[in-house]
Amino acid sequence: MNIKMDDELFRVLTEYNHLTNNQHDNEKRAEILGLGGRRIQVAPGANIRIPAEQIGENVFIGLYSYLNGNVTVGDNTLIGPHCSVVAGNHKFDPETGWFSARTEKDGDDSVVIGEGCWLASNVTVTPGVKLGRSTLVCAGAVVTKSFPEYSILAGVPAKKVGRIDPQTGEYLWNEKKETEK
Repeated sequence: MNIKMDDELFRVLTEYNHLTNNQHDNEKRAEILGLGGRRIQVAPGANIRIPAEQIGENVFIGLYSYLNGNVTVGDNTLIGPHCSVVAGNHKFDPETGWFSARTEKDGDDSVVIGEGCWLASNVTVTPGVKLGRSTLVCAGAVVTKSFPEYSILAGVPAKKVGRIDPQTGEYLWNEKKETEK
């Protein structure tokens, strides 16, 4: 496709893609990406490389986030800015001495973000992870294994630091051992 753009059109497209971050424009961006009609919002710079049917309803995908591979995102999920959620892996090939350029299939490397989850800013979710319903992943965490519903995760690698009471919404933090006080 060869489209000639004048400077004004280029300026408007750049502003729309990178500077606007409001509900109307985020919904319009989702519509352009084929995700419209399901209350999905896509913030500027987000790169979504998964099929539309693998994203639930009422989902927010934050600024400059990246979703790629066999990733499923449940309804009512929030993905904060600068998150990376990827499925697939590259394997080291001893014959060549480097990693494969393409994703290797050797098990279930799909990622499932359960319904009602919140991935705070700069979260990384690695291949094979399954997050249960309403899991909160704190900012900067790197999730390398699966966790049950209502978990609160933090750290690198992410560990369960608490849970959410589904009846009250209260955050219940893990108690520290006597030696840690």
